[in-house]
Amino acid sequence: MNTINEKIDAITQKAYAAYQVDPNEYNKFNVKRGLRNQDGSGVLAGFTNISEVHGYVVSEDEKSPIEGELSYRGYDIHDLITNAGIEKRFGFEEICYLLLMGTLPNKDELETFCAYLAENRTLPEYFTEDMILKAPSRDIMNKMARSVLTLYSYDDNPDQCTLENILRQSIQLIARMPLVAVYGYSAKKHHFDNKSLILHQPKPHLSIAENLLRMLNPTKEFTELDAEVLDATLMLHAEHGGGNNSAFTCRVLSSSGTDTYSAIAGAISSLKGPKHGGANLQVLRMMDNIMKNVKDWTNDTEIYDYLEKIVRKKANDRSGLIYGMGHAVYTLSDPRTSLLKRKAEELSKQKKLTDEFDLYTRVEKLAPQVFADVKGATKDLCANVDFYSGFVYNTLKVPPEMYTPLFAIARTAGWCAHRIEEVLCGGRIIRPAYKSLCKNHSKIYVPIDER
Repeated sequence: MNTINEKIDAITQKAYAAYQVDPNEYNKFNVKRGLRNQDGSGVLAGFTNISEVHGYVVSEDEKSPIEGELSYRGYDIHDLITNAGIEKRFGFEEICYLLLMGTLPNKDELETFCAYLAENRTLPEYFTEDMILKAPSRDIMNKMARSVLTLYSYDDNPDQCTLENILRQSIQLIARMPLVAVYGYSAKKHHFDNKSLILHQPKPHLSIAENLLRMLNPTKEFTELDAEVLDATLMLHAEHGGGNNSAFTCRVLSSSGTDTYSAIAGAISSLKGPKHGGANLQVLRMMDNIMKNVKDWTNDTEIYDYLEKIVRKKANDRSGLIYGMGHAVYTLSDPRTSLLKRKAEELSKQKKLTDEFDLYTRVEKLAPQVFADVKGATKDLCANVDFYSGFVYNTLKVPPEMYTPLFAIARTAGWCAHRIEEVLCGGRIIRPAYKSLCKNHSKIYVPIDER
């Protein structure tokens, strides 16, 4: 007699047929798969004043590649990061203010904003014990999404969609997200990995980058360069347009009139997906594999040959992908990559990892040619920000489980800005169309005993 599991397997196999779509149907009806046009450009779904992601120009229906550009509220990301360095201060908090308020703060405004962040850098009473320590998760992004949803219950005014109320919630979330992530990681490490439970309290006078490094390190130690590089990484990841999957998820949810916590938890859940936020960890694993299998890291021919094996699905994870290469919008270059690459080089010199950094640069240089030779690809291919972010995190001794959570901590500012813009300017629930392929509209119901 068949077991219940065998019967379930049989039912599951029947279900496969119900979920098949002929790929030709997409072309027949000009369906924008992934909301992308045939030339790879995105379907226009709205307007935003928050940021601009620019990677190509279209003239007379022809798409031409250009050097990538990224600006927040009209300010070039290079200028924002470079000037924070020149002025010898941390810039992520200023970026959060810029994205939320729309303008750069003066000194008094920035001090007030940072003081408000510090004031909210606590979790509700018993939240850490009841929500995080008593309900640990193996996946920190899962823990973050659940925690954000639960914070709704601690808000005396969770549903009101006024600018003032959403700004309050946004600033509180930006302040609390590092604690939720780091404490979630500590609980995971203690419960599932049998490690000692160590929870460090954040310090109000430290920046978000400094507090993150302090809370993640059992000894609370970090260098000035460590904090500077992490701060730059947070700035680079804070925002990337309304069309990326997690920001669009946040806008779709916000368009329904739902609360801030639900919208941000949805964005976190989107970023959790390996096609979106987990690429830097894939890069790190791939580079570890290359380091183990390429004997001479200075030999371009040997590196090329191994990359060719990867693309031909004969090496690494057999996916055929060189992780960290290529982007949906950027063509010739990702502006974030060049910035992070400089920071990675500085770190590599301090930490005596210049050989590893040099290997990364060689892979970045050779990968486009490998794809062109093996696939006959003519598409411009550049290293994206994920290519070096994994190297940076690893050098900073950030545990791999925290790579995507750090992305989420940074991107919370951008998500909140997009939520506000959608609530104030969108006006309509986002509801695209799906064409039904049900051919038979006259099926006759059959009684269960006759099926």
